[in-house]
Amino acid sequence: MADGATGYADILKAPHAARLLTGTLIGRLPNATASIAIVLFTRAEGGSYSLAGGLAAVYGIATAIGQPLLGRAVDLHGQPRVQFPAAVVSALGMVLLAAVGIGALPLAYAAVAVAGVFTPPLEGGLRALWPSVLGREERVHRAYAMDAVAQEVMFTVGPLLVTVLVSLWSAGAALLVINVIGVLGALSVVLSEPSRGWRSAPREAHWLGALRSPGLLALLGSLFFVGLALGSITVAAIAYADDHGQESVYGWLMAALGLGALIGGTLYGARQWAGAPERRLRALVALLALGYLPLVLTPGVVAMTALAALSGLFLAPAIACAFIVVDRHAPSGMVTESFSWLVTSFGVGAALGTAVAGPAVELGGTAWSFAVAGAGGIAAWLVLMATQRVLAVPGRTKDIAGHITGSSENDRNGAAEPGFSSGREA
Repeated sequence: MADGATGYADILKAPHAARLLTGTLIGRLPNATASIAIVLFTRAEGGSYSLAGGLAAVYGIATAIGQPLLGRAVDLHGQPRVQFPAAVVSALGMVLLAAVGIGALPLAYAAVAVAGVFTPPLEGGLRALWPSVLGREERVHRAYAMDAVAQEVMFTVGPLLVTVLVSLWSAGAALLVINVIGVLGALSVVLSEPSRGWRSAPREAHWLGALRSPGLLALLGSLFFVGLALGSITVAAIAYADDHGQESVYGWLMAALGLGALIGGTLYGARQWAGAPERRLRALVALLALGYLPLVLTPGVVAMTALAALSGLFLAPAIACAFIVVDRHAPSGMVTESFSWLVTSFGVGAALGTAVAGPAVELGGTAWSFAVAGAGGIAAWLVLMATQRVLAVPGRTKDIAGHITGSSENDRNGAAEPGFSSGREA
């Protein structure tokens, strides 16, 4: 564990690393808090939960559409020319929502759609920058784990910050403050030397873009079901809290889920791993699915909180490992777009999980909604098992000169996981 802490410290001491990680997390704050901010704002304006859910859903769908498109634009035109303008336009969308309220619904829906479509792909952009900042591949892979852990912190602290701003000022002020902070975070990233100097590798023009990689498609399919599981847990936890007559129970369950992911991600990044990441990902997703299954038991609050923490234990490790696999199967010159597709796949899955879990509660009770999470985890593992051959070897693509190249820009040697302790494949 001490070696892991030293490894994380080594990464953060690298020039620009702390700034890029912090700026990216702050820049993504509006996206991480959008759903709760939109719901609280709509309710404060006198709107129904149905309207709040509709606005939040439009934002989520718009984000899913915009991420890969903006990711492709970043690969083609560089980060500063895309990331910062997108952040500004996205923030202006939320400013428009705060200004018009829900009195003019077409404008409100248009505002959240603009905010979602132009959400900057900072997440994919950061992962594209790590090689130039950290150099050695083992440091890049450890940074992926640190990134996954940092996300858990952000998704825990972000909603709390929104509720504090609402209590101190208003829901409209919370929208404005969060988005101004997000723009400043994006500005910090794009003004950095690595962001300004980054250029994508040569790419072969294709209308499918990154989606022409079979390995990437397989991974996106699996992560879609992981997202479905997480989305269903959000609704299931609310239903469980209602069953026990305590709204605070929902907060405890989600905090426990985040804590489990935080612990798991920290431990995962603290050691070296042998073998191909594709094989390790199958094991991690299998453990993730097993962690979701006991939630169906819906025991008392204390035991359920412990089960929630256990269910989150393998989430961050699975995501960190997925980052490496995405990197290895991304077509040349399309690394940002590939990571952006991952965000989209995960987000769409979460939205569907939320939609499915609601009827599941009504049909069979809280246990059925937690069963959706278990089914999602199992489906994610089955996708990886069914596509083992596709994922076995990182894809190969031709560059613009017609030469065969490794698919990964961050893992150029296409090794099992260079820098980490490489074991012999079975």
